[in-house]
Amino acid sequence: MNFKGKTAVITGGYSGIGRAVAEKLASLGADIALVGIGSEDDKNSALEAVKALGVKVNAYDCDVSNFAQGESVIDSIIKEYGKIDILVNNAGITRDKLMLNMPESDFDAVINVNLKGVYNMTKHVYKLFMRQRSGRIVNLASIVGINGNAGQANYCASKAGVIGLTKAVAKELAARGVTVNAVAPGYIDTAMTQALSDKIKDEIAASIPMKRRGVPEDVANVIAFLCSDYASYVTGEVIRVDGGIAM
Repeated sequence: MNFKGKTAVITGGYSGIGRAVAEKLASLGADIALVGIGSEDDKNSALEAVKALGVKVNAYDCDVSNFAQGESVIDSIIKEYGKIDILVNNAGITRDKLMLNMPESDFDAVINVNLKGVYNMTKHVYKLFMRQRSGRIVNLASIVGINGNAGQANYCASKAGVIGLTKAVAKELAARGVTVNAVAPGYIDTAMTQALSDKIKDEIAASIPMKRRGVPEDVANVIAFLCSDYASYVTGEVIRVDGGIAM
């Protein structure tokens, strides 16, 4: 796979899966635009790691749930890089609680970032990709968007919505040579899951057929494939990256 001359926009790119995707695509030659909100330490660390791979990289602070902010950032990236070839919608949050105890604000916050954020950023590259008659969009779903999970009604709903959005936009853009796919990670070791106790982590690993928790690079490798020319005839797909837990 060779991404030389390509520009990839990665939301939630300062840490976790987003950073792993940035490093993977950069290692294959892509210029990188990191989009996110988070600590300055995470942002600077990601910038340094990607820059060390010899490609162009910039970071853009942006709340993807804010339509206007997203539009402004995409405009800035096009001005700075000249074009966009790849969009990876990775930004996401959790606010886990049983439905009984879940306030409306927690439901809205997760839907706004995880689902509306995908709509916002996709909307802002849609016309560009149509005009180019090329482009790759990869959205981060989750196995809980397929199977559900107690205590995550908001997160499950957001990720199920991402799957539906992915399939709809894939059908809209297919004739223009633009592919739109999703990956559905299972249990991946990121900051989002590190808060769990070691006992719970071990129990989860034992429930996975491959008997190990995933790492961000496992997801990044699949995303790189979906962004490549090797996947030019793959669109509207949801690929599980879960060690077999959702079989």
